[in-house]
Amino acid sequence: MCTERAAIRPRTLAYQRGISFVELIIFMVIIGVGLAGILNAMNLTTRVSADPLVRKQALMLAEGLMEEVQLARFTFCDATDDRVDSATSAAIGPTGCATLVENVGNEAGGTRPFDNVNDYVAAYGSATEAFVTSGKLSDAAGMEIPLPGYTARLTVTPTNLLGPAGAGLPPSEALWIRVAVSYNNVETVVLDGYRARYAPNSPP
Repeated sequence: MCTERAAIRPRTLAYQRGISFVELIIFMVIIGVGLAGILNAMNLTTRVSADPLVRKQALMLAEGLMEEVQLARFTFCDATDDRVDSATSAAIGPTGCATLVENVGNEAGGTRPFDNVNDYVAAYGSATEAFVTSGKLSDAAGMEIPLPGYTARLTVTPTNLLGPAGAGLPPSEALWIRVAVSYNNVETVVLDGYRARYAPNSPP
């Protein structure tokens, strides 16, 4: 008996080739979101990369201006008064000044560095552009500070916060000094300091 084995042919499978339209859309969305995130990160890095330098320069400027103000005298009498080196009070009288008590505000014709700490502002408690010469930010010698975009404001305020608790100096004997340096009116560095009248008879 002759039997023939039926030839078994492998079933042809239809394989999918390429990608579908939906997969293409999903791929494009994922790539787009990723690129947007990378570009935003690069933009932020570029925009703020100079901030540390800006802050460091602002702090350096504030420290220099603060030092200038704190090194100024804080006397009872005006530097031109006859008793500036002997007065014991900020008043005109036998133990005080002869004719000129030292008051807030610069005297006519005064130039930096001023002879008294309160000459740097026109009024206590009011922010003043005290370091501007001919419209430009300048140092104690009147030379322009080559830092474009920076502005500096000074506030001097009498305070009773200086000294031990419950025994602080009276406001007439201590000043709170604040220097605020800004860059393009966006970033501001604020430095606070104090000045006590520890040498009231030490004229320039």
